[in-house]
Amino acid sequence: MKLAKFEGKPEIFYSIQGEGKTMGRPSVFVRCSLCNLHCIWCDTDYTWNWKGTRFLHLRDKEPDYSKYDKADFIIELSPPEVRELVLSFHCKNVILTGGEPLLQQIELIDLMQLLQNADSGFRFEVETNGTLLPKPEFDKLVHQYNVSPKLQNAGMGQKKRERPAVFDFFSKNEKAVFKFVVATKEDVEEILTLVSKHGLCPEKIYLMPEGISSENLRQKQIWLVEICKKYNFNFTDRLHIHLFGAKRGV
Repeated sequence: MKLAKFEGKPEIFYSIQGEGKTMGRPSVFVRCSLCNLHCIWCDTDYTWNWKGTRFLHLRDKEPDYSKYDKADFIIELSPPEVRELVLSFHCKNVILTGGEPLLQQIELIDLMQLLQNADSGFRFEVETNGTLLPKPEFDKLVHQYNVSPKLQNAGMGQKKRERPAVFDFFSKNEKAVFKFVVATKEDVEEILTLVSKHGLCPEKIYLMPEGISSENLRQKQIWLVEICKKYNFNFTDRLHIHLFGAKRGV
């Protein structure tokens, strides 16, 4: 498995879920490396923004955003090795995050099966950008999908970030909830279009303010809460930012 490397070790850590439906729940995070998208505001671009790679964002004049050496930011472990690290935290809620975890489904299937063999009480959440279809054997093991579709504010074309067949799969999947990152009030109109276009249930939608500091988040919270009340969406904060700041491994 290709995992994000932090301080010379795989980025596997015990904290609380900071966003979405299970915000506040103690969880073990397994951060996968690699991603098929390249959001301009990504706060984990050390999982994909490799030196020697050029990314063209829609609003940029300079397309070269590459800055990380793969050797310094990727570490490879086998599923049994990851299993032992997860078990050491004595927490049964495991969040597979990234990057984009669905790029490594075969390895993650092995990991989830190994953990369930150790204790059937394990619960798995998967954080995904909603552009890749889960394999049936992967889907059977997952308890919750935290689907975070990207909007125009991510700086990529619609065909790259919006896959109708994948939207259709997750909109019909009872385990999926949708989280949208909202930077401006204009983003809301785009979200409403996606909700209508793909038949998304408002009760499964979470709107989250974009920001990497408590001050940035507070500036958007009040008006975003009103939007949630108007359309019967859920509001989610970024609890980990308020508690720990924009840090890794917490």
